[in-house]
Amino acid sequence: MHSPFQKTRIVLVGTTHPGNIGATARAMKVMGLERLYLVAPQAKFPSAQATALATSADDLLKQAVVTETLTEAIGDCRLVLGTTARLRSLPLPVMDPRVAAGQALSEGQAHEVAFVFGRENSGLTNEETRLCHYLVNIPTSKEYHSLNLAQAVQVVTYELHMAMLDEQPGLVEPPDWQPEPIERVEFFIERLEKTLLEIGFLNPDQPKRLMQRLRRLFQRARPDENELNILNGILSATREAAHGRKTDHG
Repeated sequence: MHSPFQKTRIVLVGTTHPGNIGATARAMKVMGLERLYLVAPQAKFPSAQATALATSADDLLKQAVVTETLTEAIGDCRLVLGTTARLRSLPLPVMDPRVAAGQALSEGQAHEVAFVFGRENSGLTNEETRLCHYLVNIPTSKEYHSLNLAQAVQVVTYELHMAMLDEQPGLVEPPDWQPEPIERVEFFIERLEKTLLEIGFLNPDQPKRLMQRLRRLFQRARPDENELNILNGILSATREAAHGRKTDHG
């Protein structure tokens, strides 16, 4: 039977306690998810403690993918949702888990989707959240809002499972729209920054604030292949013009 979650992965970044990895695997399996990615786990993996807390989900641990960087773990994904418990300056659009689950279920039929969870004590860094298209925040009590890692994964995977049962596909995108993977968008943003520096648009001493806004713009737009090719073509033409080489792109 085809699973609607075959293209959906759970990504844990910099996990400190191996038991949380095992508990995450258990939370995933009971809701029908199987693809676990571990980015630079701080404790040795595989781990007996992780296996013990996984209970009957130790098969997820055996097939877990371990990477050194978050970019490696999500590079081929076209929808990346990063979980957060705190507000940041220049935040990305924020969804609750139910809305995020509907979005993921809708897009997960066609392309790779990732839910990213940060470190137990500090969550995701600002640099890591910039690789995400949306942030996901779990509403909690104002008096006490501390969820451990596996609990957060359980909430998100429960909402994914319920979205599947309710058959709520969420937003239906045009059939010819396939957003480019995050690695290609990152390449474009790097070229954009270099181009803006070359033409004097960016202050070389303080380029980051404006680039954060531009990154948010293109992450929200999620361009497809043709759109990204057009944008890269504009950058190439801009650089050629800046160096005095006139070309015809009409």
